[in-house]
Amino acid sequence: MIGIVGFGLGVVGCGGGEGGGEGPVVPPPPAPAEYADKHMPAGWWTDPKIVEEGRELYIGGKNPDVNCASCHGKDGKPVKAGARDFRNGDRMKLYSDSVWFWRISEGVPNTKMKPWKSKLSEEDRWKIVAFERSFGLAGKGWDANKKDWVPADQVK
Repeated sequence: MIGIVGFGLGVVGCGGGEGGGEGPVVPPPPAPAEYADKHMPAGWWTDPKIVEEGRELYIGGKNPDVNCASCHGKDGKPVKAGARDFRNGDRMKLYSDSVWFWRISEGVPNTKMKPWKSKLSEEDRWKIVAFERSFGLAGKGWDANKKDWVPADQVK
């Protein structure tokens, strides 16, 4: 059980050690209480301006201290061992927006993924989530009521 939970914590980040592959596709642990009810601001899944701002943040264009692409690649294909592959829709659809936001905010224990909440505002972290989902979940948005990814224009 601990191994599965530990593995699931590698959700969004420059994950574990050396070697290739991400292992089996398993659901991550749920977000802790302080993140469980956080969701993408209304209208952001379909806002091209928000997604573009997320892209700029992701590639280090707005804050040189934050460059997600240095591990995850500009196209979501990891360039460092252990980094999550955002193009893998089968894996990424298992992560709610609140879990994704949690991992960006707090990092992933026992991996190279750092917490970014001290370097990025809450809005900027959501913008990154909006952009990152475009790799493996393009056109989708998290519906908190259905607890599922649905066409983004259907998210209220």
